[in-house]
Amino acid sequence: MLTSLVIATGVAVVGFALVWVLCVRIHNYGFLDVAWSLSIAVLAPIYGALGPGDPLRRLSFTAVGALWSLRLGLYVLIRVSRLHPREDARYRTLREKWPGPWQFLAFFELQALIAVVFSLPFLFASRNPQSRFGVCEWVGLTLALLAIAGESLSDWQAQRFKRDPAHRDAVVDVGLWRYSRHPNYFFESLVWWGFFIAALDSSYGLVTLVCPLLMLYLLFQVTGIPLTEKHSLESRGEAYRAYQRRTSRFIPWFPRDA
Repeated sequence: MLTSLVIATGVAVVGFALVWVLCVRIHNYGFLDVAWSLSIAVLAPIYGALGPGDPLRRLSFTAVGALWSLRLGLYVLIRVSRLHPREDARYRTLREKWPGPWQFLAFFELQALIAVVFSLPFLFASRNPQSRFGVCEWVGLTLALLAIAGESLSDWQAQRFKRDPAHRDAVVDVGLWRYSRHPNYFFESLVWWGFFIAALDSSYGLVTLVCPLLMLYLLFQVTGIPLTEKHSLESRGEAYRAYQRRTSRFIPWFPRDA
């Protein structure tokens, strides 16, 4: 297990350093989001290839993890590429706090280590020798797949709304966005609850509780909801305040004016 973890950590550290070099050269740190999103599509197959566990389990966990990672990574890549050379507002905010590139290198490497933490469910599953899937694995992987579908739908609804010129300065409040201000983040958290539950049938699986809890912390306290809502208020003002008053912050629920 240690060998697989060391190899994965080395790949992540080197990979994120190379992305940092690219971001410095093109003056756009937004591509870090692409690297982080795609990291599981790189790390999960490493565990799947090196793990001694049941082959079908290794393939199943790798496939679901790669599906989540590639779907999100390609979506973020398209979004960041369309915005380039303008940088995502979150990173413009961070530039005000960290004016030099070297602090961002440390930030990139921290993201690499966080990516390794999120890869733990796939590491533990890759070493499970049981030939039959457990109840937790069925429930967890099913939940993860449903959450990937929900996250994909919420992203599609938001992009479809924004592509309409008539909605240029409007707040996205259609589809799932009518019931939650951040349905994409809600389903993102569910993905990791799913992977945690699925990992419980493997040795050390309980350790992966850190994944959904860390995801919730990142969404609620770091670069997720706080910065997203800050910039939405700056760009849309009273329209977004009205949206905040009537719409659940995170868990989808009926609008307050319904």
